[in-house]
Amino acid sequence: MDFKAFTSAITQISEEKGLDHDKVLEIIEQALASAYKKEYGEKAQVVKAVLDLETGKTDFYRITHVVDDTLVYMDEEQIDEFGISKAEAKKFLKKEEGEDEEDVRVKFNTEKHILLSEAKKENKEIEAGSEIRVHLEQKEDFGRIAAQTAKQVILQKIREAEKDNILNEFKDREGEILSGIVQRIESRNIYFDLGRGIGVLPKEEQVRGEFYKEGQRLKVFLLKVEITSRGPNILLSRAYPKFISKLFELEVPEINGGQIEIKSIAREAGYRTKIAVESKAEGVDPIGAMVGQRGVRVSAVMSELGGEKIDIIEYSDDPSSFIINALSPAKVSYVEVKPRNTAVAIVPDDQLSLAIGKDGQNVRLAAKLTGWRIDVRSENQGEDETVSGENVENEEE
Repeated sequence: MDFKAFTSAITQISEEKGLDHDKVLEIIEQALASAYKKEYGEKAQVVKAVLDLETGKTDFYRITHVVDDTLVYMDEEQIDEFGISKAEAKKFLKKEEGEDEEDVRVKFNTEKHILLSEAKKENKEIEAGSEIRVHLEQKEDFGRIAAQTAKQVILQKIREAEKDNILNEFKDREGEILSGIVQRIESRNIYFDLGRGIGVLPKEEQVRGEFYKEGQRLKVFLLKVEITSRGPNILLSRAYPKFISKLFELEVPEINGGQIEIKSIAREAGYRTKIAVESKAEGVDPIGAMVGQRGVRVSAVMSELGGEKIDIIEYSDDPSSFIINALSPAKVSYVEVKPRNTAVAIVPDDQLSLAIGKDGQNVRLAAKLTGWRIDVRSENQGEDETVSGENVENEEE
């Protein structure tokens, strides 16, 4: 094979797989070393190949690691063989099971290890943990089996490197919004093509009432990256509450600029979201900035969510004010704050249904948003008409 074509192939693989050029070269060197060892080496030997991209020449070395009692242990036969003193022998013996859980030493092997005391006979400056290279005889023909071994190693190592690359890339992007294309729909899972990887949107992270079709482009929230036996599993969500805040970050520059802060979010995906915001800069209207001129910003977010309703309310450090705002669009007469994070909201008779919401949704979301258990009562009706908000944990964590 023409060596220029070979180096071009390395560059092509690097670009196609998104791998570093040196990483691909390292993989090829590992494959060549495996092929050499299979044909001419010993089972436990450590063989290293060094490929010169200028000349195309490959040099092979036997690697021997310099070790002491902190790196290896020995059996009594090996201790006798090397004539190790009784005082030193205790250090080399393997500890009993459970005696020293931090003992991470490996068994001494003459094919790949040399004792520090032996190595110092040739080089007094050498230290434990160093390696000694011995140049191996150059071989021209590896044979069919060795060539097949090299090919398998290259393919396997490139797949592993590609998986690691994908893992590192997406692991760093957890908590971000990605744009993906629906690649396929299998059972209850939706698979998205994310460019450098495939992400899965499981049923529990889908928005109720949303329909997906192949080729559709959507924004998704990167929930987490898991390591499985099949490689990285990129878990996506469109139902996670923080998906809303990330969508608003794309539309509202004041959030990234630090002029507005999203304090909390309560969401029932596909139906309604309440989001509490606070101004961090004098003269900035937090609700106006979130809504945008003629509602263009909030409309863009709602459009991405298929029309999910969004209530934007102003955060307040005062619990009563915050609860009154959270129960919007209902008008609240006043709020009684009680012990144990419990509050009673008194509303006009004609506002009771609106404050409670369909199936209790409005008061339930208000409770989640504020972190308070909220009882809603009308001004002229008794406690029989009381409705409470439940599940009050804050969802914007």
